[in-house]
Amino acid sequence: MAAVNLRQLLEAGTHFGHQTRRWNPKMKKYIYGARNGIYIIDLQKTLRQLRQASDMARRLASQGGTFLFVGTKRQAQETIAKEAERCGMFYVTERWLGGMLTNFATIRQRIQRLHELERMEVEGQLDLRPKKEAMQLRKERQKLERFLKGIKGMERLPDALFAVDTRKERIALREAKRLGITTIAIVDTNCDPGDVDYVIPGNDEAIRSIRLITSTIADAILEGAKAFEPESVGPRRRPESDAGQGVPSVPAEALTSEEIAELATDLTGDEVEERG
Repeated sequence: MAAVNLRQLLEAGTHFGHQTRRWNPKMKKYIYGARNGIYIIDLQKTLRQLRQASDMARRLASQGGTFLFVGTKRQAQETIAKEAERCGMFYVTERWLGGMLTNFATIRQRIQRLHELERMEVEGQLDLRPKKEAMQLRKERQKLERFLKGIKGMERLPDALFAVDTRKERIALREAKRLGITTIAIVDTNCDPGDVDYVIPGNDEAIRSIRLITSTIADAILEGAKAFEPESVGPRRRPESDAGQGVPSVPAEALTSEEIAELATDLTGDEVEERG
């Protein structure tokens, strides 16, 4: 996939923030301005941050690193599962279970139990059990499958976590931070970027925005994974955040500042209401 540009971000609605009365001051530096009571995100900064996050994901994947994609809100679930599977990584799209990272030993036991129940089903063992017991075991398997489907193959803690909506996924991000796991996230104007190593300022509710950013990270992982050579890899290290480092200016890529401003602030009443 070709590198993402400003026009694609605009067309995806990535620039639409929340209403000005619902904002987090820590996101001020990523805000371009306001229009009709809605904050407009500075897409030059979004593009720069997305490139930084993609570069990190590519490097980590080239070292054999693993990623956990997290998106439990309705708008993100399908994209998160699809893109994580596409790049061969893990995901969580149902409710985040407290301790999924910080108490991973227990989660692994639950995953092993799920594998056991699946084996019993395949081998026909459940059909040999009393009807009531078989029904209870199948119900247990369905429940475990619902919450653990995306991490069934995760043998150890991930090296990085990608999340959509830091308010919704705050527990997951805090667990990752506590364990020193690198975090990447789409961060809207009403969110706190404090627990995120690689902040990607953008609309975390629009499906097209979520899909564009998530697929870009997945593409970077795929590119990095192609260069992975297991025999030459040493101990994995947590990537250094690019925060505070000098970053070259990002070209407007066929869009002038006037075009960006015009497109980014052309909000209709429906869009204002939708981004409450």
